[in-house]
Amino acid sequence: MNKIVLASGNPGKLREFEHLLAPLGIEVVTQGQLGISEAEEPHHTFVENALAKARHVSRESGLPTLADDSGICVHALHGMPGVVSARYSGFPKSDERNNRALLEAMKNINDRRAHYYCVLVLMRSAGDPQPIIAEGEWHGEIGRTPSGEGGFGYDPLFWLPEFGKTAAELSHDEKHAISHRGKAMKVLLGKLNKA
Repeated sequence: MNKIVLASGNPGKLREFEHLLAPLGIEVVTQGQLGISEAEEPHHTFVENALAKARHVSRESGLPTLADDSGICVHALHGMPGVVSARYSGFPKSDERNNRALLEAMKNINDRRAHYYCVLVLMRSAGDPQPIIAEGEWHGEIGRTPSGEGGFGYDPLFWLPEFGKTAAELSHDEKHAISHRGKAMKVLLGKLNKA
């Protein structure tokens, strides 16, 4: 496998996956580069949405496809924004508006515990009966004000007490070593090596 289609149009995710897969010599292209539309994400779970995205893009491209469904889950909000993290504040999607909406939802809440969750699905073909599925979690808290210029999504609000900074203040290498996506990718690559 020397080429994988990423079932996403998110430039932040593309950068992360290019960085994670570069050592393996795997070229990553996005579904947008191939003119493939986004799949519907009607499901209530990350894994169902990731499977739907991977199957759609693999069917349209005829290539192995890597899909990611991830989001931030806030303990005091019963897991929200969860699967709607990217569109929490509506359409068009906006990280800045999503962050403002989350801060508004959390304004009178002292329990700031949260975690990022990621499910990766690798389908070797659209009909792959045994897709490789991996998951990862990254625990932290919701900060009270955004901080940092790096990352994307809720990274400026995702406070990491052990580092004394937000995810948006980490270097790329620091983030990939401990993030939900980095952890899920390590699991996926381990499974891929055994397949």
